[in-house]
Amino acid sequence: MNFSVTDPLPFNGKLRTSKGWDETTMGGSLSCCLAAANAYNFPLYSHSLKSVLGFNQRQLTMLGVANDIGENVGILPGIFYNKFPTWVVLFIGALCCFSGYGVIWLALTHTIDSLPYWLLWIALCVATNSNAWFTTAVLATNMRNFPLSRGIITGILKGYGGLGAVVYTEIYAILLHKSSSMLLLFLALVVPALSLVLMYFVKPCVPSSADNSSDHAYFLFIQAASIMLGIYLLTTTILSDMFSLSSLISWTFLVFMVILLMAPLAIPIKMTFYPSTPPDINKVQEIRTDPLLEPTSSRTDPGSYDENDGLSDVDSLLAERRRLRPRRGDDFKFSEALIKADFWLLFLVYFVGVGSGVTVLNNLAQIGIAQGVHNTAILLSRSIPRTVWMTCTQVLMIVTYLMFASAIRGTLYATTSLLGICYGVQFSIMIPTTSELFGLKNFSIFYNVISLGNPLGAFLFSGLLAGNIYDYEVSKQNSVSCLGPNCFRLTFFVLAGLCSVGTILSIILTRRLKPVYELLYGSGSFRLRSPNH
Repeated sequence: MNFSVTDPLPFNGKLRTSKGWDETTMGGSLSCCLAAANAYNFPLYSHSLKSVLGFNQRQLTMLGVANDIGENVGILPGIFYNKFPTWVVLFIGALCCFSGYGVIWLALTHTIDSLPYWLLWIALCVATNSNAWFTTAVLATNMRNFPLSRGIITGILKGYGGLGAVVYTEIYAILLHKSSSMLLLFLALVVPALSLVLMYFVKPCVPSSADNSSDHAYFLFIQAASIMLGIYLLTTTILSDMFSLSSLISWTFLVFMVILLMAPLAIPIKMTFYPSTPPDINKVQEIRTDPLLEPTSSRTDPGSYDENDGLSDVDSLLAERRRLRPRRGDDFKFSEALIKADFWLLFLVYFVGVGSGVTVLNNLAQIGIAQGVHNTAILLSRSIPRTVWMTCTQVLMIVTYLMFASAIRGTLYATTSLLGICYGVQFSIMIPTTSELFGLKNFSIFYNVISLGNPLGAFLFSGLLAGNIYDYEVSKQNSVSCLGPNCFRLTFFVLAGLCSVGTILSIILTRRLKPVYELLYGSGSFRLRSPNH
């Protein structure tokens, strides 16, 4: 299996001929990840939608489904990314964010009365679809810019996206005084403005053809800054929940959060004033201008036909036909991937893991109220992605759902934290796995197709299952909100059973991919395939 590291984008545009690190791209990408976290805010204003607009739990749950559909249906962004410059994708995302959240704000504040439910549903889809445009632009660009560090890149970017949920929670609590209408106005105006400022900084650069020590140092610095930010946010959120803090202390927390968020900017500042040694121009000229990671089959090497000199014409034709079929890691067309078992196994594992996890996140406010916890904003700070085995997370999710079903007093924070880690891991692992199996040329499309498992799971498990069971329990109690463990107990038992199936599927997928990972990571780090494989 052969790869050649090449020009990362098929469209016209200026590429940075550097050793692979672009001093502005990573900083802009991290900021865009924070903008893309806008879809995680649904639990912060969902209760206001229910009380102010008079929705029942099933209607609210279906709005949560709209939130997930918009966030994850990114086929159109994937197609646009392969045809237009990155800034176009980010610009469309900004328009979606402004128009979608703007309509919801108009409804919640009664600026426009009697907006139909179906219009709000579509508006939320459009609003959170900005997440798909932002994420596609950021992930696809950086995966192509750093093909040798795709796992690290995924962890950093998705980690920042997860931390973005906590950042919005802090802004909601301190700056916006827990006002849902102010939060929606913030999402409609500030987030699009941020993405418009950053859209020229997320850009392709010529990737490095070999590991670079300075790149690893920069990645390590960003990871350390992310961990510090995560610990800081978790600590301050818990302190704010446990104690009544003064305005001065709260604003101090907010200022230090902004400082930690800006820590990755130290890299471009360092590279501006203390630039590294420029790359060997001869190596840069050796980089071809074909799409990134275009598989270089042995048929392109004239010397490769020597081994077939003794074969008949028919044997040579059959051998050539076999070579034309892409193998794991080559650049697949979408139609070629659809007939592969690996594609559907990855989709099903992701569908069960993330699709079930999002059911809890969409109903987090109501789950907390049912268990006697009315301030559920703190629970959003527990979603910190980590790269661990998908099989392990499926097993942990079974335990988590059973703990949710038991509704033991004092376990809600622990179970939410565990679920947040598992949810983030499923998301983070899927991304590099997709690129390693089906290549980077059409990565933006494959990533967004597999991401459909999230809204599909939200519709089936959250909209149809959890919403109907909750409303049934509410009718039995003759109240507005359901109280007690029975509100979601049956839902959690069903989710635990689904994750048991997901565990089996993930084990099968792991066994199938073991030879691939032994080849790619046998030396301890990702390596390009040699011409002899």
